[in-house]
Amino acid sequence: MTYAKYGDENVLELIERPEAKVGPSQILVRVTRSSVNPVDWKVMAGGLDEMLETKFPAIPGWDVAGTVEKVGPDTPEFSVGDRVAAYARKMVNEGGTSAEFVTIPVEFAARIPEGVSDDVAAALPLTGLTARRAVNALDLTDQDTVLLHAASGGVGYLASQLAVRTGATVLGTCSPENFEKLRHIGVVPLEYGDGLVDRVRDAAPKGVDAVADFVGGVLESTLSVLNDGGRHVSIADPAVLEHGGRWLWVRPDGAGLTELLSLVQAGDLTVDIDRTLPLEQLPEAYRLSREGEAQGKIVIRVQD
Repeated sequence: MTYAKYGDENVLELIERPEAKVGPSQILVRVTRSSVNPVDWKVMAGGLDEMLETKFPAIPGWDVAGTVEKVGPDTPEFSVGDRVAAYARKMVNEGGTSAEFVTIPVEFAARIPEGVSDDVAAALPLTGLTARRAVNALDLTDQDTVLLHAASGGVGYLASQLAVRTGATVLGTCSPENFEKLRHIGVVPLEYGDGLVDRVRDAAPKGVDAVADFVGGVLESTLSVLNDGGRHVSIADPAVLEHGGRWLWVRPDGAGLTELLSLVQAGDLTVDIDRTLPLEQLPEAYRLSREGEAQGKIVIRVQD
């Protein structure tokens, strides 16, 4: 699936392209599943044009699960037939994962453990690595109270589970219909919107030691409840840099993804999946994501 110019899902077209070459320290993955992230259709619309070069026609998609079809020279880490997953973002936006085959640098890839489906493995990389990076950056301990904005969303739900594992007291904002979802994993749910600062103060009278923002537009609330010397990060608002916070971007990280997949295998990390659609329905998948109709990740079935 490709697009020859920037635009919405209507610019997507299913075409044939030659199989990619496999260079040193690369693997060619036979794609079984990809998944949809909001950044995919934002990139396709030209939203990252100032920082990311695009070569048309471009294949969208950065999440992938599949099997190793070929290995490049000096690539002892993997063998043909290995099941792998990756966050496969490259420096040039051209050869994405919405295709039968994709080449990726070996350091991006992680083995998929037994018992973890390709659907789950493909749904995890971008959101999981983002969540892991945010929680690690906050350096949480069992003495901390942390507030997660948008705690039931794609990144937030995974970050909530990882934050709970640190022993910290975790407060998470969400809509009332997701309260039980967060309570089930050990998070104290708080309704987002007007009055949030008072609700946080009621739940944490001594303030919070750390905050992660997964939605944007909440900096004022963050600063109102954060203790002096507290840590805060955002994946959505670079303005945190002006207030001692850290603005995070996810990185391809095979070792980090291996860790996350191990947690999934052990039953210690759950990935929300809304539905699985065939590659031919990628335009519909992007529409569902863009209009906020999906409750969880949309997985793309490329081949079995």
